[in-house]
Amino acid sequence: MLGVRCRTDSLRSLSTALVKRHVRFSVLPAGRAALFHRSTAVRRDGVNSSLAGKRIAIKDNIVTADHPTTASSRILEGYTSPFDATVVKQLRAAGAVISSKASLDEFGMGSHAQTAYEGAVRSPFTRDGEALSPGGSSGGSAVTVAGKSAWAALGTDTGGSVRLPAAYCGVVGFKPSYGRLSRWGVIQYANSLDTVGMLANSVADAERVYEQLDRYDASDPTSLPATLRERLTAGNTEQPQSLRIGIPHEYNISELTPPVRDTWISTLSALQKAGHTLIPVSLPTTRQALSAYYVLAPAEASSNLAKYDGIRYGCRTSGSDASPAEGLLLYAKTRGEGFGEEARRRILLGAYALSSEAIDNYFIQAQRVRRLVQRDFDRVFSVQNPLIESAATPDSKAKAGVDVLITPTAPTLPPTIAELKRQTSVESHMLDVFTVPASLAGLPAISVPVPLSRALREGMDEQDVRSVGIQILGQFGTDRLVLHAAKVLEVIYASD
Repeated sequence: MLGVRCRTDSLRSLSTALVKRHVRFSVLPAGRAALFHRSTAVRRDGVNSSLAGKRIAIKDNIVTADHPTTASSRILEGYTSPFDATVVKQLRAAGAVISSKASLDEFGMGSHAQTAYEGAVRSPFTRDGEALSPGGSSGGSAVTVAGKSAWAALGTDTGGSVRLPAAYCGVVGFKPSYGRLSRWGVIQYANSLDTVGMLANSVADAERVYEQLDRYDASDPTSLPATLRERLTAGNTEQPQSLRIGIPHEYNISELTPPVRDTWISTLSALQKAGHTLIPVSLPTTRQALSAYYVLAPAEASSNLAKYDGIRYGCRTSGSDASPAEGLLLYAKTRGEGFGEEARRRILLGAYALSSEAIDNYFIQAQRVRRLVQRDFDRVFSVQNPLIESAATPDSKAKAGVDVLITPTAPTLPPTIAELKRQTSVESHMLDVFTVPASLAGLPAISVPVPLSRALREGMDEQDVRSVGIQILGQFGTDRLVLHAAKVLEVIYASD
């Protein structure tokens, strides 16, 4: 997808300046941001669209022809794509203004948006003067929406990279079913998991962006064909007035902190009082899902990132790159300097998982776990998975099955940056435990901010995030049902 090499010093300076200036919350002066928005506005006279004139930020791993796209990595420093990604074209056609490129964890590899080459993303929230994690990898997209620098933002979700930052920044984050939105022009991390998602300040706004992008794209081989889309639409024309809500007991883990657990319980109680039915369900492969994800995603990443060598485009080391005496390849030094620590770690893990000595014990086993995760979901939902001819029948304990599942988005409130530095990589990965299963199964999922109880808010710092992300998951293809359930939840807490 990348085909032009731009390595001039001026472009490098421009790339770094644009990202730092329009992504990190603390350096977003209103006047300068407005100038940038006006300078890049595309006039769409006569366009009749709900997105006309709306400022939308684009995650920096989605290519744009008029801004550099670096995936927040030095290896792509100064790179500008010769074309727009399909989702960017669709937004422009609707009259939206591409306002800025949003920083991310390098190539989407991270949960806190702290690994970007141009510098860590800063959350608009603090706790006792300590900066909080904005979530990742789409932390820059979430911060632009939370800080009102953009009306909405596009992100990508591989294992929760839209939903986790949405929860940590108090905004809405929606990951559609895999294949509903085009991935053409998205810099790949893990092809079988990457999904373009959107962040906004309300479910209705996220839905407006989704409706504009929910189209078949012949350029994307993973895009759902028109025939399947028609079948999905025909089966989801009317939304139920009373929802059957599944509560997976495997999500009530020991790592779930009291504020998150209390908010989850109060949310379920509020929904029950509103006339919806709560049904306990079991998703036994939930714990194994996280381990499987951290085998599969790095394995795909190691293959996808092999093409970045500094020869055709992007950054290249100064001086000689070859070292025959040490047995190094021509581009070894460039890749060593161009990739950050987390990217190098995942490339090495992925390469090992695909090696002849490990592929059977790791990669193949992880694929089997992925299928079990999908079967768990198929067993509890009332709607049959349209991609599987002989889908599993709903769990007898769940009677006719459930419409949606409701869980926390993350097991904790956002940690401070100081706490992150003390965490091991395993502890950091645990924050994805509730978001990864939906990604492995390709299901639609949305994170909706639910305010903490008044008692909890009274004892909190005024600058702290004062909501918990509650996640709603649906069967594959039931994206509109998930959005409907999110609106139901949003209305219940509208007065708070």
